Amino acid sequence: MQAIILAGGKGRRLMPYTTVLPKPLMPIGDYPILEVILRQLKHCGFGKVTISTGYLHELIHAYLDSNKTLGLDITYAHEDTPLGTIGPLRLIENLDDTFLVMNGDILTDIKYRDLIASHHKNNAIATVATYRRDVNIDFGVLEKDEACRITAFTEKPTFHFDVSMGVYVFSKKVLDYVPEGEPFGFDQLMYALTAKNEAVYSYPHTGYWLDIGRPDDYARSIEEFERYKDRFLP
Repeated sequence: MQAIILAGGKGRRLMPYTTVLPKPLMPIGDYPILEVILRQLKHCGFGKVTISTGYLHELIHAYLDSNKTLGLDITYAHEDTPLGTIGPLRLIENLDDTFLVMNGDILTDIKYRDLIASHHKNNAIATVATYRRDVNIDFGVLEKDEACRITAFTEKPTFHFDVSMGVYVFSKKVLDYVPEGEPFGFDQLMYALTAKNEAVYSYPHTGYWLDIGRPDDYARSIEEFERYKDRFLP
């Protein structure tokens, strides 16, 4: 199985740490988050991994090239200018008919094999791993009609949303929607695919997921990685 890890961003929300270290090399426990991801992929049977690099790519190369314990076929696709979330796929040669794409800063216990199986079962062009997030509103919320007459009131409601985890399975056909040499994001891809009524499915994940991109979440990831280490590195 083939996986592409997106590791080219500048990680601005984690500055000043990321002024000297690319976000995928931020350490949690004994490993940088990128190595945790790579070990998970190997455990799930992935043998071929391409890392899309950009900002501070030399450090990612140096770390992984000196690591002899992973046992993975790792290649690199470097973007000289930022190409967004999906644009770097155009730089990668010999993509499989089905491949995994994920951000390089995610701590999760998702079962990648089950995600891919769901993609095949639905005969999908794209499958998006999703996670339920609750958003609390600290105000009373009013509903009104066209005449501004109050029709309902809810005190400090909580709304529930299914959000993208930054983990996807794509069929190679998705490249038909990705322009070459231009920045192209996940949002643009979703707009394009849904406008054409393509088979795009979600894969709800009810386990653990955390994007370490903010200082508070990064601190939380360090604590919870140690607490649940067996879940992340079985």
